[in-house]
Amino acid sequence: MAGGLKVKTIKINGIANSSSIYINENFQNAKEYIDNENTIVLIDSNFYKLYEDNINFDKIIKIKNGENTKNLKTIENIIEQLINLKADRNTFLLGIGGGVITDITGFAGSVYMRGIDFGFISTTLLGQVDAALGGKNGVNYDGYKNIIGTFNQPKFVISDIKVLKTLSREHIVNGLAEILKYGLIYDRDFFNYLEKNCKRILQLDEDVLEYIIYKSSKIKAEIVNKDEKEKNLRKILNFGHTFGHAIEREYGMLHGKAVSIGMMISVKISKYLNRISEKEYGKIINIFDKLELPKNIEFDPEKIFSNIKKDKKKEKNSLKYILLENIGEAKIENYTFDELRTLYRKITL
Repeated sequence: MAGGLKVKTIKINGIANSSSIYINENFQNAKEYIDNENTIVLIDSNFYKLYEDNINFDKIIKIKNGENTKNLKTIENIIEQLINLKADRNTFLLGIGGGVITDITGFAGSVYMRGIDFGFISTTLLGQVDAALGGKNGVNYDGYKNIIGTFNQPKFVISDIKVLKTLSREHIVNGLAEILKYGLIYDRDFFNYLEKNCKRILQLDEDVLEYIIYKSSKIKAEIVNKDEKEKNLRKILNFGHTFGHAIEREYGMLHGKAVSIGMMISVKISKYLNRISEKEYGKIINIFDKLELPKNIEFDPEKIFSNIKKDKKKEKNSLKYILLENIGEAKIENYTFDELRTLYRKITL
């Protein structure tokens, strides 16, 4: 147990296997959740520098963090090292780091020897509330984000809240975007809680932090349990990600901050289409400002729409786009690229 807070457990029941999320567990207790005799660790090199003395495993592969690392070349290098370390089907792969590391670990674990057990210690706020949860594991290819990947649940995810204290303000805000997303698309009461506690959230108040991580994880687990393979309901988790992924790719922004801008574009389109009221729009603008979330960036629309056409969620000349019906309620719409471009122009006039 980390600090004085009790460990909370959430279950995700996948089609092939299940996953347990341990919130506020001490990451040094990871061995208690691993039955396999042989464990190999894939770890963010920066996290390793900070916590080298606390990593109680012998076989360690250090990986440079960053979206540029999420590619097949990295996977090839990892597989080569797994072979050299004599990894077999009874080996457990443990990913320690943020979303990039957990994506890489999950993908490598899913394909090595047709699949070995893996789990995560998530070390960023974004990872603990989103990236490490739900069984999506992927790498990028030729400008396409997460175009090569698997649906495969980790055996466990450890979300040790105390390690978040070492994160920069920028990386905290990066995670807050995904947390706010849950309130906007699924749970108005959670939105109201966030609205009332913005100051304590940014101060990293331990009780508030534990609650918003737990609540975010619970919402995502509930959605994934209903629709693991993203056939319908899970698509709402892509709120803000259509423009967000394009901005992230084109301008190298942090994922959460790019998604924040993408969410605001969706919010403005929702308001333009009279899906949300002026009052609700004002409440959303206010919470973005209080949580220091970016609402816009100057970008070249041609470059962004060129990137949007690489979105893996597209279907021929259209894609599923998520709008708000109310705070706490999202709707999946189908737009052609031209229709989406027209809506974007309307909100930027």
